[in-house]
Amino acid sequence: MKQQQGGGGGLLGVRFESQRFRLLSIVVGCFLISVTFLLSSRPDAGAFDTLSPKPWLEEARSTQTTPTTAIKTVKTSPKLGGRDFLVDVVPLRGAQGESHGRQPQQQSAGEKTETEWVKDTVIIEERIGGAGAGGTERAEQEEAESGVNAAAAGTDRQPGNAHGRNELGTCVHDVREWKRARIKACAAVRGVDLTLPDRDARTVPVSSGLFSDRAETQKVGGRAMKLQADPATIITTEQTPAIIKQTTPLPPLCDFSDRRADICDFTGDIRLDANASSYIVVVDPAVPGQSHKVRPYQRKGDETCMGRVTEITVRTSSAAPPKCTRTHTVPAVTFSIGGYTGNIFHDFSDVLVPLYNTVHKYGGDVQLVMTNVAPWWLVKYDKLLRTISRYAPIDLAKAAAAGEVHCFPHAIVSLRAHRELIIERDRSVDGLATPDFTRFIRRALSLPRDAPSRVADGTGRKPRLLIISRSRTRILLNLFDVILAAEGAGFDAAVSESDVGDELTRVGTQINSADVLVGVHGAGLTNMMFLPPGATLVQVVPWGGLQWIAHMDYGDPAEAMGLRYIQYEIGVEESSLKNKYPRDHEIFTNPTGMHKKGFGFMRQTLMDGQNITVDLDRFRGVLQEALGNYLAQ
Repeated sequence: MKQQQGGGGGLLGVRFESQRFRLLSIVVGCFLISVTFLLSSRPDAGAFDTLSPKPWLEEARSTQTTPTTAIKTVKTSPKLGGRDFLVDVVPLRGAQGESHGRQPQQQSAGEKTETEWVKDTVIIEERIGGAGAGGTERAEQEEAESGVNAAAAGTDRQPGNAHGRNELGTCVHDVREWKRARIKACAAVRGVDLTLPDRDARTVPVSSGLFSDRAETQKVGGRAMKLQADPATIITTEQTPAIIKQTTPLPPLCDFSDRRADICDFTGDIRLDANASSYIVVVDPAVPGQSHKVRPYQRKGDETCMGRVTEITVRTSSAAPPKCTRTHTVPAVTFSIGGYTGNIFHDFSDVLVPLYNTVHKYGGDVQLVMTNVAPWWLVKYDKLLRTISRYAPIDLAKAAAAGEVHCFPHAIVSLRAHRELIIERDRSVDGLATPDFTRFIRRALSLPRDAPSRVADGTGRKPRLLIISRSRTRILLNLFDVILAAEGAGFDAAVSESDVGDELTRVGTQINSADVLVGVHGAGLTNMMFLPPGATLVQVVPWGGLQWIAHMDYGDPAEAMGLRYIQYEIGVEESSLKNKYPRDHEIFTNPTGMHKKGFGFMRQTLMDGQNITVDLDRFRGVLQEALGNYLAQ
């Protein structure tokens, strides 16, 4: 009986020890479950570093310098309609081990996933119209993604739960398909051809066709980035190839509608291959190509003139571009000083006036590129060119001989010309007008007078009348008689015998001293540019129905400059043509009908083929009118 009792006590002791063991097992199990849950929900906890299969990797990452505050930058993408993008670069882990946003999940030893190498997160948020509905959609998307990631984390740590993995896989697939559809919809709205990989993936590398800075949007410090643009999210990793192509055609590089010149104006990655006289705009292969040839001079349609001008090619290219030998941060403006330059009228009307109209907006930060360069021309107009641009001009021929390739962010080929010697305010990009150019001339040459002298200025000086003398054609044969008539009318008369080779400042100072300028129709009247506003120009028009061309070349510009204009048209008796042709000749009976023979005939016969003897009785009336203009100041 005792033995049985003793045996029963032994069984009771064993049963008691078994219960304590089960209780301890439950406690240990709960502890392990708690630790497991803690590690799965807080991968950045201290214990995580200890249990990590790659502590050397985490140690290397922790030694890298990581900003502890968010960096916000606003960028504008010209290929997305000029909309602003807010870029937030936020560290995944700070110096103290803080976590931010969605964390990459820790994998078991030997595993490498696409999220294992993600260190920083970059969010690009397109600013379209404030928070509104767009902000709500982003919040919903963030919440959906967080739920999927959390479910994935829990399921991956339960290898026996195959049913849970199947349900999770279906959920993840649905969310990914939704995001892919949103990405394609966003790309379609922006005119971008978006090609995603066939396999299920959320990762899409960003092409330069959508964002302006490829390196910045793909990597930060050599790490992958996440790009979010409302309404779709674009995530970038290094492992998933995908293509975003900018297929929207470029606007036309050149405008051929202008009457005076063909003009090309373009922006981008631009290479000037001097040896080929070619501007190359580097584009994506999907962008339709363009190629144009332009002669950058402002006498469009004049075959004789344009035959003296170097042709420039402007084209796009998706091939490997020539390497830059020099990179510029300012725009380039290319023009020719061939054509009819060397004649002061064409120097100003074809080059200097259009050049000022084209480059004024750059405030001197522009690179001039010249073709058909004549060294003497650069010397003569050096002061004006230095005021227009801070940089020495590039001679395209010399650059070609040196094999140079110049790179620019923006380029213009040819100049914006309006009428002869005139800038029309309503056509000027900057709202300029002709008086702006003459003011620029006076400032660049340091000319002293901005207005005619006044009668009551206390000096007692007479108004100054200056006569432009011609020595080869259209000579004023009774020049000295005209001087005497002018002095008799009350002027201080003088003669200007300037030549094409004279220094510009000296000529400008002499003309600027005059209150009245008199001259026979011709290039010398271009010197009216130097007159002070309010002065008077008197143009003597030769015989031959030339009134219209005289007014177009000098009358209209004089009025546009703020000058008083008088046009004196000679009669048959004042022309030397009366000694060459009988009185019943068509040149006297129907001179305008002879214009049909072309400008070459007009120039040879009616301009260069006659001299002038002014009728002093008629001309005194002109002098009195000019004096009246002076007295009215």
